[in-house]
Amino acid sequence: MSVLVISGTGTDVGKTVVTAAVAALALAAGQRVAVLKPAQTGVAVGEPGDLAAVAALAGGVTTAELRRYPDPLAPETAARRVGMPPVRPSEVAAAASELAQTHDLVLVEGAGGLLVRFDPDGGTLADVAWALGAPVLVVASAGLGVLNTAALTAEALRTRGVACAGVVVGAWPAEPDLAARCNLDDLPLVTGAPLVGVVPQGVGSLDRAAFTAAAWRWLDPSLGGEFDAKEFAARAG
Repeated sequence: MSVLVISGTGTDVGKTVVTAAVAALALAAGQRVAVLKPAQTGVAVGEPGDLAAVAALAGGVTTAELRRYPDPLAPETAARRVGMPPVRPSEVAAAASELAQTHDLVLVEGAGGLLVRFDPDGGTLADVAWALGAPVLVVASAGLGVLNTAALTAEALRTRGVACAGVVVGAWPAEPDLAARCNLDDLPLVTGAPLVGVVPQGVGSLDRAAFTAAAWRWLDPSLGGEFDAKEFAARAG
């Protein structure tokens, strides 16, 4: 795949760290990687955003950010509040297609969940994926409550004819509770998509070398790593 869209079951589920892990493994395999952030919210001009975090963890990626809004809100709401133009799915798709001309892999990292509004017409990240014909990697939280949001995300993808590249748990706790352990088996059941990775909580603080060296264990072969979902679930108990 030349373009992979990365979405979440909600906010603060670990999308940026997962994006960095996918990028790091692709770079280690010799690929040219670009990361596109359609809309960065809640970050002032001049402050480091998600793309800076990805570059710090993964290394030599090309980064592109289309809009930046100061309020920590959905992109359409954030744009409206400050009178800035919204980012539209067609614009995002065009930017991703342009990056794909000179890169082996383009990662498009969304803001929040799949159906968060980008523009007044209701455009979303799902529309971007559909326009590109690109699969969506779903980053899920670990614990109680995620099964519903994961199932709804997968249903929205199926309804639009967009492929799901799999589910990654984005912030696996050091001491997972019963719900988190059970979700390792239940997430594939409710989404109809494989569990293709588990990224430990807190790894965003690692340096670049340590992050890349460990990322092989977090993501499965479809994403360039060695993660085995059945083995991990068995160890987690």
